[in-house]
Amino acid sequence: MRNYTITEIWDIPIRINTSLLIFLPILAWLIGGGEQIALYAGFITGFTGVGFDLAVLRAGNMPWLIGITAAVGLFVSVTLHELGHSWVALRYDIEIESITLWILGGMAALTSIPKEWNREFRIAIAGPITSVLVGAVCYAAVLVSPESLQATRFVLGYLAITNVVLAGFNLLPAFPMDGGRILRALLARNRPYGKATQIAVRVGVGFAFLFAIVGVLNFHIILILLAVFIYGAATTESRTVLLDELLEGITVDDIMTREPATVPATTTVEAFGDRLLRDRQSVHLVTDESGAVVGVVALEDLKKVEEGARATTEIGEVMREVGRVAPEDDAFDTLAVMNQSGSSTVIVEADGEVVGVLTQSDYAHAMTIRRGFQGAATGAF
Repeated sequence: MRNYTITEIWDIPIRINTSLLIFLPILAWLIGGGEQIALYAGFITGFTGVGFDLAVLRAGNMPWLIGITAAVGLFVSVTLHELGHSWVALRYDIEIESITLWILGGMAALTSIPKEWNREFRIAIAGPITSVLVGAVCYAAVLVSPESLQATRFVLGYLAITNVVLAGFNLLPAFPMDGGRILRALLARNRPYGKATQIAVRVGVGFAFLFAIVGVLNFHIILILLAVFIYGAATTESRTVLLDELLEGITVDDIMTREPATVPATTTVEAFGDRLLRDRQSVHLVTDESGAVVGVVALEDLKKVEEGARATTEIGEVMREVGRVAPEDDAFDTLAVMNQSGSSTVIVEADGEVVGVLTQSDYAHAMTIRRGFQGAATGAF
């Protein structure tokens, strides 16, 4: 689903996902429709001690006005929650790519997650603290608001309760929710970061299954979606962290393929197919008439050409233009860029000259060696 940028705060793009645009009217109805107003009014009275005139709250279009205002206010609160995370992250010079609001709440996309346990702890807990503060402000506003402003008092009371609930729910140790990140940070005080992540992920997956079971038994679609999100995000981050550890200290120069084979752009696909077996390299650099490298071509690129056209189709027509990196670039950061761009290959260039090529196969080979070495080292003790 698409994201739409609606504003910027501290140079951070605030985006709304299409799922939220679909969910907001439903949420507004869930708050203001039917008997919901009476139910929530009872909760607010019990929480704040302030009473309501239900006849006023139910009059005319008032339920819809209340529902829409409360729904929008809830996601403003979520934005403030994510800005709490972002404010602390910015103090550590960590850039925030964006804050995205969607059906399950909000996500602040940090360019990196600090491995220092105290930094991750402070960033993670800043969101719930912000929600508690917002809830406290709304609570105070309910107490001082005049009795004549029944709708305003209701919305403020609703936001006071939901912000406290938001803070409490996010503190559940369901990685990668805030509580899960807090758990990992505390575990990382006396454990390797990767091991702390594995433990936090197991706990998070446990919560995902719990949410899924409760969601199915109660026909609660939001809990089911949350379970799927937690499971997917937790396992993905776990793989990312372990990959980062395997590639720690490795540069592009350490794992790239040196002196890669080249093929002129004017070579036919048929002729190139014959060369692939002899060269024993799956990726070739494509050169123009001057010998300059203009792209890459691999076996999967040849599959796009119909068999009858391979004798007349030139490599220049099927080659791919890919990014270029330097030998001293960090291998893990380069892999992240490759995955983000959807590219399986980059050209390695130093001082304007091509010195190699880096592919997913190079990464697989490097990680196989690192895993084998670490396993052998562990087994030796």
